[in-house]
Amino acid sequence: MRVVVAEDSTLLREGLVRLLEEAGFEVVGQAADGEDLLRKVRAHKPDVALVDVRMPPTHTDEGLRAAREIRAELPGVSVLVLSQYVEVAYARELLAESAEGLGYLLKDRVTDVEALTSAVRRVAEGGSALDPEVVTQMLGRRRGDDPLERLTPREREVLGLMAEGRSNASIAAALVVSDRAVEKHVTGIFSKLELSASSDDHRRVLAVLRFLDQNA
Repeated sequence: MRVVVAEDSTLLREGLVRLLEEAGFEVVGQAADGEDLLRKVRAHKPDVALVDVRMPPTHTDEGLRAAREIRAELPGVSVLVLSQYVEVAYARELLAESAEGLGYLLKDRVTDVEALTSAVRRVAEGGSALDPEVVTQMLGRRRGDDPLERLTPREREVLGLMAEGRSNASIAAALVVSDRAVEKHVTGIFSKLELSASSDDHRRVLAVLRFLDQNA
């Protein structure tokens, strides 16, 4: 699996590269700013671009804008965004059109090799990976007229784990319940959010987007 890493901090960038290579990924390019990131992605067309939100020259949203450009120009390249802080608005902006092949992870999480590599693989395979802290903040900002109020506490918990990009089996393990129980909760979520019959993968994405939209 081929990866381009974009991070202006040399120390963190080299650390990410080392962790990824030790986990079996092929790092085909490194970038320290948004423009260089776009050049490397266009040249190498990696499976995943690992992108810092704040990059030179202004250290505001250069990485975010580069990530959006990558998704628009090269839809075959998945994007995993790294952020120092929980920035719900940025996460929602990235996921507004589609959650497929996209992740948003706090930098604190990169020290957890398993969490990092799992997120990279998940987005490379077309899934999503949303940091649990972002999910927690979104769940805490629900409005009174939010359709998510129809969900039971357990269904909201399942939806939060779905937003992290977890499979039914992973959700079952996290909640210590059976796969069958998770399937029932997921079906209930689809029904209460009025998501019409379609492929389960498509409805999962729609459920996550509804979750993000209602917690903007």
